[in-house]
Amino acid sequence: MSNSAKSGPVKKVVLAYSGGLDTSVILRWLQDEYNCEVVT
Repeated sequence: MSNSAKSGPVKKVVLAYSGGLDTSVILRWLQDEYNCEVVT
């Protein structure tokens, strides 16, 4: 996501996923990159 698309700090992300490797990795990336709570 580009900086121009961000509207403010991300506090929480709600994500529905199948449990595959790629989505499991993105969970940790979202937490690290945005310092936010990830709800699955």
